[in-house]
Amino acid sequence: MRPKAEILRIMEIFNQKNPNPRCELNFHNAYTLLVAVVLSAQSTDKGVNRATEKLFQIADTPQKMLDLGEEGLISYIRTIGLFNNKAKNIIALSRELIERFGGEIPNNREALETLPGVGRKTANVVLNVWFHEPALAVDTHVMRISRRLDFSKGKTPLAIEMDLLKVLPDKYILNANHWLVLFGRYICKAQKPLCSQCPIASFCHSRDKQC
Repeated sequence: MRPKAEILRIMEIFNQKNPNPRCELNFHNAYTLLVAVVLSAQSTDKGVNRATEKLFQIADTPQKMLDLGEEGLISYIRTIGLFNNKAKNIIALSRELIERFGGEIPNNREALETLPGVGRKTANVVLNVWFHEPALAVDTHVMRISRRLDFSKGKTPLAIEMDLLKVLPDKYILNANHWLVLFGRYICKAQKPLCSQCPIASFCHSRDKQC
């Protein structure tokens, strides 16, 4: 595991480069954020944003989504992978939000995870982005970067999440998720990492380092 002093320095560099990182999914409110995150599973944020641009103009609340119906929803999200199953989950979670939570998005991981199609990663994104909770959503980018930078040796998303919560400086946990995702998406890529553009290359000892 990398020394905490080095982890702090890496986070400081990320903060200097991007002090206000943002989620790249487009949303209007907590509900549309939740729907967008559910749709983003095994799909790109750009693809989700293209599909939801018109969808969220007519269905930005649980009730409006129920009024649209499953087939109506599918007509907007056909370009997204697994659209049939995602449509079923979104209609089901919309119904449960109305019946169990008065149409509001709960600020609670356990409650969020009871909704159809919502796992720990999705719940953590909503908690982090909308409610500004220090939650870490471990996707493939975060897993890869955490291992490459020796932040964690964990083999599962949960193990890596627990390691990151232990080693990351408290003041940076809120933004760390965005930094790691964006870093993995645009610089420290899986196949061809852009090491010459990496702001923390001096801290990297990965076998596939390109410089």
